[in-house]
Amino acid sequence: MPELPEVENVRRSLTAAVDGATIAAVRLGTFTGCIAAPEPDAFVARVTGRRITGFGRRGKYLLIALDSGDTIAVHLRMTGELTVTSPDTPTGKHHHLTFVLDDGRELRFSDTRKFGRLTLLTPDEAAALDRSLGPEPLDDRFTAERFAAMLAARSRAVKPLLLDQTFLAGVGNIYADEALFAARIHPLRPANSLTLEEAARLLDSIRVTLAAAIERGGTTLRDYRDGLGRPGNNQHYLHIYHRAEGDPCPRCGEPIARLVVVQRGTRFCPRCQPLPMP
Repeated sequence: MPELPEVENVRRSLTAAVDGATIAAVRLGTFTGCIAAPEPDAFVARVTGRRITGFGRRGKYLLIALDSGDTIAVHLRMTGELTVTSPDTPTGKHHHLTFVLDDGRELRFSDTRKFGRLTLLTPDEAAALDRSLGPEPLDDRFTAERFAAMLAARSRAVKPLLLDQTFLAGVGNIYADEALFAARIHPLRPANSLTLEEAARLLDSIRVTLAAAIERGGTTLRDYRDGLGRPGNNQHYLHIYHRAEGDPCPRCGEPIARLVVVQRGTRFCPRCQPLPMP
C-alpha cells in the first residue's frame, strides 16, 4: 500500500485542489531522510518559488511537475500520505515535510513507517524513471497479445511477476491477489504456462479490479488517505485479500488457503485457482 488506485486518487484530488499553485516555502521536519535526492538544502532551493504545472502518475509514483521542468517524484511506499490542508491544522507526530503554497494552504507529507521518499528529478532523470518501469496496465495500447508475450518469456511464478514493477507498473499485493482470484489463476503458476486466453483473462481482471478500486476511492485498510485526507471505500468490496486462512471462498465455499510469496501473504482458493500438475 498504496498501489496504483490509491496513487491515482491522490493525483486526482490534488489536481483539483492544488494544480497551478506556487510553492512559496518548504519546511522540513526532523526526518529529512524522506528526501531521497538531491540533499535537503538543494531540494528546498530548487523547488521554492516554482509553480506546480500538473500532477501525473507512473505506476506507484506520484509525479508533481514544476515550471522549472523538474519533477518531484513521490513514492508513498507503505504509509506515506500527501495531503493539502489549512495552515492552522495541527501537524501529526509523523509529519516530515511541508510545501507552503502561495495561497497560504499547506501540502504536507507524513509517513508513519518512514519508507516513503520524495525525489527531485531533472527531465532526463524523469525519463529514466519512466523507462525503468513496466507498462501501465490501464493503458489502452497495452494489448492482451503483448501481455501474453511478456508472460511467455518468463518462467517465474505469476504473482511475483505481477509485483515486479519493472514488469508491470502499479500492481501490488492487494490487487494481485484480487485479480488472480477473479481470473481463476493460481499465484504460483509459471508465467509461461498461461495460454493466450488465460493471459487475456488475467489482464482483463487486473484492469477491472484496478478501475473499480479507483472509482471507489482506493482501499483503506489502515493508513491510506487521498490528497484531501479522505479514506477510500474499496476495502468493503474485496473478494479474497482481506479473508483469513480457512474462511470460505466467496465463490465456491472451499476454505481459503494462504501462502507466502516473495515475503507477501497471499490468499487464494485451491478449488477456483488450481495449480496444474507439471
